[in-house]
Amino acid sequence: MSKSLAVAVFVSAVIVAGAVFGQGMLLDFAADKVIAKYQSSTCEQLKAMKEEPKSEKEKAAVDFLRNDSQAADAFLNKVAAPVAKKLFECGLIP
Repeated sequence: MSKSLAVAVFVSAVIVAGAVFGQGMLLDFAADKVIAKYQSSTCEQLKAMKEEPKSEKEKAAVDFLRNDSQAADAFLNKVAAPVAKKLFECGLIP
């Protein structure tokens, strides 16, 4: 009986680890996409994008990050510097 319990715990741990790893990959992909969007956009494009309403996909992503502080930390730690640098260069932040 204890062997089957150990196997069940191991399988559960592998599933959880896989989900966390997958979530990390998705966060990295999303962060890379955001960074590329800012780095490849002109200042005029960034100013115009600021005025556009967010898509449903963007709203869902923001809601997810607001509800998962670890995911938000990982995402923001990756995108903060390159995005802030571009916004500063464009005069969109002081």
